[in-house]
Amino acid sequence: MTTHPEFNNTWHDRLADFYTALDPTPLDNARLLWHNAALARELELDAALFSEAGIWGGEVLLPGMQPLAQVYSGHQFGVWAGQLGDGRGILLGEQRLRDGRQYDWHLKGAGLTPYSRMGDGRAVVRSTVREALASEALHHLGIPTTRALSIVTSDTPVYRESVERAAMLMRVAQSHLRFGHVEHFYYRREPEKVQQLVDYAIERHWPQLAAESDRYLLWFRDVVARTARLIAQWQCVGFAHGVMNTDNMSLLGLTLDYGPYGFLDDWQPGFICNHSDYQGRYAFDNQPAVGLWNLQRLAQALIDVDGLNEALGSYQETLMREYGVRMRAKLGFMTPQQEDNALLSELLTLMEQEGSDFTRTFRLLSETEQQQAASPLRDEFIDRASFDAWFARYRSRLACDGVDDGARQQAMKAVNPALVLRNWLAQRAIEGAERDDPAELERLLAALSNPFDDRNDDYVRRPPDWGRHLEVSCSS
Repeated sequence: MTTHPEFNNTWHDRLADFYTALDPTPLDNARLLWHNAALARELELDAALFSEAGIWGGEVLLPGMQPLAQVYSGHQFGVWAGQLGDGRGILLGEQRLRDGRQYDWHLKGAGLTPYSRMGDGRAVVRSTVREALASEALHHLGIPTTRALSIVTSDTPVYRESVERAAMLMRVAQSHLRFGHVEHFYYRREPEKVQQLVDYAIERHWPQLAAESDRYLLWFRDVVARTARLIAQWQCVGFAHGVMNTDNMSLLGLTLDYGPYGFLDDWQPGFICNHSDYQGRYAFDNQPAVGLWNLQRLAQALIDVDGLNEALGSYQETLMREYGVRMRAKLGFMTPQQEDNALLSELLTLMEQEGSDFTRTFRLLSETEQQQAASPLRDEFIDRASFDAWFARYRSRLACDGVDDGARQQAMKAVNPALVLRNWLAQRAIEGAERDDPAELERLLAALSNPFDDRNDDYVRRPPDWGRHLEVSCSS
């Protein structure tokens, strides 16, 4: 007998004006392409649930599920876009684990909703595979994110730049609360619903603040801190989100709504991963500033809360502190020294001039031996004289910490991944999935689950010529 998970429906039961109740619309000849066995075990799910597409393709609801599409609004590319909402996603329910933790089950590509606008309510194989890969990649890099539980493919045609096949992704997260949820009721001039929503968020996810007289300010400070830490973590692994609209920003500081994301290949601070981002609003080096801009929009929606500007003022300090700690660890510096920022800046300048691979450079740097002027990293640079001059100063700095090579190398390899999800790697998995062959998807996901392990295969080499400048758009 199959054991079913237990579901709550607090959003459905307590926020009546914040959604439209409706069921998913199944696909034609849906079949389960892949499921996340490790995550399924964490969620205490019976393996028999994955014997067919049913639940994962929106054909079957489990006992206790109350499906709904959430309404929210947001700023898109810096412009107020008005009402948005779950245009192709449906919140099926909130799973409650035996230890009390709760997780949303959100089915993407589940069909038309009242918030679909001009869309068809569907996702495609390409987008679901990219989200599954990216969310698992960031999770195993230790970065807060939603998770992918399953992918279903089908024979339903959808029309994007070309005809593609529809697919569904089951996304799991502590919450899908967005900046745009709060903005929605602010712009509708319904402050009582703004308060109702924030009270719900605090009770569900910040219960330690519920009895505090200044709970709204304390809550906002924590949202600021979570957002700052998240973006610092992105920056330190070379991840660019691509569409940091306020409706794609999580109040819990999770990486949410993977679309045209990208990990850096060459170190290009102005890297734009979304070819629809014509003005470069969400370029890699703009993302910290965009995070603050989005928080300012959220603060605007929190009327009658004192101290918000002071809380916003902590954003840069938190981000730079988190970034500094992580980049110092990437460089192998065990104690802070005054010269550290200069050494990092000089290295990044050399990398930009040379077109150095971001991930590969820091991984090779992790093999440095303090007494050896030779380095495997040297062969990555054309301007050997400039590298040698920097490397001599770097080795001298390492000696200040008095840490032996073995311990430091181990610590550096624990923060400098050998493997990140490059677009060309994702493309190979997509091509297999579009043939209903998940072999490369599964192989790549297995590798991404151990990103800090040494390996010697094509996953850790620089991309081939065809894979260096793949264009990714918002189309999904």
